[in-house]
Amino acid sequence: MSDVIRHPENGAESVLLGLKRAGVEWLFANAGTDFPPIIEALCTLPAEEMPKPVTIPHETAAVGMAHGYYLASGRPQAVMVHVNVGLANVVMGTINAASDNVPVLVMSGRTPLTETGRPGGRMTPIQYGQEMYDQSSLVSDTVKHHYEMRYPEQGEPLVSRALALAMSEPRGPVYLSLPREPLTAGITGDERQPVARRPAATPAAPDPAAVETLAGWLREARAPVILCQRGDPQGRLAAALSSLAGRLGIGVAEPYSVRNVLASGDPSLLGYDAGAALEGADLVIALDADIPWIERLHGPGEDVRIAHLGPDPHFTRMPVRGYRTDLAIACDPVSGIQALDAALAKEAMPDRARKLAARASARREAARETAEAGCTDPMASEWLSLCLSRVLGEDGMVFSELGALPGMMDLSGPNRLFNNPHSGGLGWALPAALGAQLARPGKLTVACMGDGSYIFANSVACHQIAEALSLPVLTIIKNNGLWNAVRRSVSNGYPGGAATRANEMPLTSLEPQPDFCQIAGASRAHVERVSDGAALPDALERAVRVVQEEKRQAVLDVRVALSDQH
Repeated sequence: MSDVIRHPENGAESVLLGLKRAGVEWLFANAGTDFPPIIEALCTLPAEEMPKPVTIPHETAAVGMAHGYYLASGRPQAVMVHVNVGLANVVMGTINAASDNVPVLVMSGRTPLTETGRPGGRMTPIQYGQEMYDQSSLVSDTVKHHYEMRYPEQGEPLVSRALALAMSEPRGPVYLSLPREPLTAGITGDERQPVARRPAATPAAPDPAAVETLAGWLREARAPVILCQRGDPQGRLAAALSSLAGRLGIGVAEPYSVRNVLASGDPSLLGYDAGAALEGADLVIALDADIPWIERLHGPGEDVRIAHLGPDPHFTRMPVRGYRTDLAIACDPVSGIQALDAALAKEAMPDRARKLAARASARREAARETAEAGCTDPMASEWLSLCLSRVLGEDGMVFSELGALPGMMDLSGPNRLFNNPHSGGLGWALPAALGAQLARPGKLTVACMGDGSYIFANSVACHQIAEALSLPVLTIIKNNGLWNAVRRSVSNGYPGGAATRANEMPLTSLEPQPDFCQIAGASRAHVERVSDGAALPDALERAVRVVQEEKRQAVLDVRVALSDQH
């Protein structure tokens, strides 16, 4: 790349050059009639000075891929879609990204503002039909920042600021609206101005007095517990937490986990059940956990001290969140745990640590026995989860959406299992896995999801993307023929009720199902159906071999038994 800084000639070039200079590598795009200036700029500028444009045939897949790419790499990417209709398809993915604190730069075109007199003005009937009074309102409730570009020279400054805000804690998506006129308009010499780089804000350091208070509580505690739900893409929190918890015998649980933190074999890991972890605890530390437990089911007693640590320990983005809080420490989670470790550096509790390790080992052994008992026809999800973890190796990743059960898996370290965000926007796992595969070519990436979630994922589009971009993802469809989450919700709300007693509960069946294997086979995927648990290990081995040796996507349609627990 030349050392000479290129000056953009128009608004579109300013946006594209700004993206690359801010570190964006990929532009996941679904184009429309507002894209001509962008497409012209893509053909004008040197390829190495722009993010690589990728055609994504559905908008939800585009934002899902950016989500997964960040989880696998720690680097935010950009999505660009067509005006209000494209943005509408992005909304669910933006909700997921906001819930998961994932930085994504979402951009959409905007219907031309002018009818005559300006380059880029309206030329087709659709540009009248797609006009809105406030297009940003589609996403304004879920993004950290939104703005509409007004002048061509704003492109790079707007992109730079938006990405800096997205990457500042707590991280999250941002949105820019790009009308066609400023994208088209030229930039004169007088309008050009130097653009200062905008780094993300440095993470917050914990208040020393608050850390000392919490350290004192840990000294006094008989049975302290740390609850966490997500780590960082680099795995720094896992290392810090494992060291502190192991030395001081602090139990760690990951209820409602969205990104696994500790390895399954970590001697401090109590599992993934909030109720079991809280039983007997006299100090609870919720570590960047937006939903540490369900209050009506297993809230801690009034005599239990409760501390919340995280970039925003009160979770401002949640309108209602009433968890009791005795101490709230705003800090980067890694810095917070390291500060606690330093404050307690001269202390160790080997006896408590040994008892905790024995408890963790017994839990893992009981989970293995439960999983192996599910090797039936049709198989149990517990068995599917165990078998899947056995083929992951040291660096395989699973993106799970009502699919894999973390307590039944043997995960080698942090960031091996990603669960769908608590926002519950379905269709997330498959495109997120595609984005992760793009970020780490040559590594095994698995999408494991329920049959309903597979339908939601716009699977035709996703398999086309996998073939077009040579992304050999292994997709596992956990097939039970219905919306089991809905069925369980009704049964829990109305046990013994009319709907529970019905031969077929209304609004839950997915029968007759399409042939999922033919859908994937249309994009030349390796496909198999599996029902008998005894046949699953070999089917998984064959699928992984296709992915790793033939560099081709594979799909397993796995029939599982119905469960009332998950």
